[in-house]
Amino acid sequence: MIGDLHAPFEHKDYLNHCKAVAKEYKTTHTIFIGDVIDSHAASFHDSDVDGYSAGHELREARVKLQDWHKAFPNADVVIGNHDLIFARKIKASGVPSEVMRSLTEILNVPSWRFKMKYIYDDVLYLHGQGVTARTKALRTGLSVVQGHRHTEGYVWFQPTEMKQLWGMQVGTGIDVEAYAFDYAKDHPPAVLSCGVILREGRLPILIPMI
Repeated sequence: MIGDLHAPFEHKDYLNHCKAVAKEYKTTHTIFIGDVIDSHAASFHDSDVDGYSAGHELREARVKLQDWHKAFPNADVVIGNHDLIFARKIKASGVPSEVMRSLTEILNVPSWRFKMKYIYDDVLYLHGQGVTARTKALRTGLSVVQGHRHTEGYVWFQPTEMKQLWGMQVGTGIDVEAYAFDYAKDHPPAVLSCGVILREGRLPILIPMI
């Protein structure tokens, strides 16, 4: 379970951390929890005028993602709000959505699958805007993994009469020193971590990057 990357602004050590965790736990399935790209220059909010242009940033992100694609070629990717910025801009301009290329093509990651959410072994994987993993689990009756909240990394358990629910906020892999995150300088520190789910969805483990 890989947290928000926000490429090209991910932490330089995060890939090695995730690879080490995958090797230690002998993982067989990889899910990116969303926001694999940042799209800072194309954002609907103010962007850094001294930073990359939108085109330059996308090219840099595409280069960075090749290393992730090589390390985790057969991955599911949850679509996050930052991943949708280009599509939202195109829609706002009045251009039909069918002319928009897929994220697979745009990012040159041919073996990755992109969807808004996945369910495996009664565990819901989504990016997680709006509410916490704990709240989403209680609302849906499914265990939940989500990202989006860079300052939260935890596993929460709630036994019920039928099964044990849990929720995981998987943390993130961003470089907090990057200019794209200047808006968060007064926020709590980001939780740099990834996660694994074992025993057919019954055992979630969060592994911080130390």
